[in-house]
Amino acid sequence: MTPEVSHILAECRQANPNHHLWNNNGTWWFHCTVHRPDYTKERLRWSLETGDLREARARRDERLLQLAQRHDLQLSIRSGRASRGRESAMAQAA
Repeated sequence: MTPEVSHILAECRQANPNHHLWNNNGTWWFHCTVHRPDYTKERLRWSLETGDLREARARRDERLLQLAQRHDLQLSIRSGRASRGRESAMAQAA
């Protein structure tokens, strides 16, 4: 794992340990956006096939590492700090 990938994953885990995860009726799913060299992007989603949050986080990290090692893709990862600011602004507007 490169230092850059390691830093990105650590930042995501620290900002929001459940980043890129959502629970759909008891099963955890992974989702992210990748950018391709031809300037297209794609949202990827996979069932992590587990209801256990700890296991889902481990499987998410495996997927992120696999994607980060691909040279034809660039991950789009935003830290949780930006989304918290958006949620805060929305709460103040309400």
